[in-house]
Amino acid sequence: MAKMIMHNDTMDGNDMVMMHMSFFWSKDVVMLINGWPNGKLGMYILALACVLVLTIVVEFLSVFPVVKLQGSSPFIGGLIHATFYGLRMALVYLIMLCVMSYNVGVFVFVVAGHVIGCFLVKYRMISRAASKSRMELDHV
Repeated sequence: MAKMIMHNDTMDGNDMVMMHMSFFWSKDVVMLINGWPNGKLGMYILALACVLVLTIVVEFLSVFPVVKLQGSSPFIGGLIHATFYGLRMALVYLIMLCVMSYNVGVFVFVVAGHVIGCFLVKYRMISRAASKSRMELDHV
């Protein structure tokens, strides 16, 4: 198993962080913030849940409808849309950094989050289209 040792920038200089360079399965992982989830099972599960929710949110933001505010300029609508796009891109890059921890659990939860998010988004869209077509048939 390939590992890379990095030194922390602490006062005593004795702290070292072990970074894996291949996939591994362990609760001992560092994601985004040094010392988190800190090798504790409960914090690892919380980190996985956060990654799952983050990826589901990214899927919902990917189909964010174009904002049409009555009486607003196209500039304001474009600015709102660009803001949501920027938020989505920031979240996607955070997810990418989590996956770069090479932890199998993180990778599985990221993929699961994208699958669940995609399902929920598509289910919502198909349900709306089906109810709209039923309403049109009822009025005929």
